[in-house]
Amino acid sequence: QVQLVESGGGLVQAGGSLRLSCAASGRTFRTYIMGWFRQAPGKERASVATIDWSGSSTAYVDSVKGRFTISRDNTINTVYLQMNSLKPEDTAVYYCAQRVRAGAPWSSWGQGTQVTVSA
Repeated sequence: QVQLVESGGGLVQAGGSLRLSCAASGRTFRTYIMGWFRQAPGKERASVATIDWSGSSTAYVDSVKGRFTISRDNTINTVYLQMNSLKPEDTAVYYCAQRVRAGAPWSSWGQGTQVTVSA
């Protein structure tokens, strides 16, 4: 069973930056599509960014384009989310997840890390 562990969340002022990390166990990390999701209080979990197995293809929700960057290092089984120019509306619990291919269910989830952006 793959385990995903997020870290790097915290409290930051609007305009600040944070970098989230998601460390994965298992030898097949490099074959999986990875994604970052977030869930704000009272809202459903939503996709923020995804990255293919090689790191060459990424996608972002419109609200974070130009501010967030997803990347991965397959040598250490880690995916990152660099978040710049943070806004109060970015406040949420951030989760990483993985799936075997496009269109497949997201099969493994981390426990989440809290990001709070103060105005």
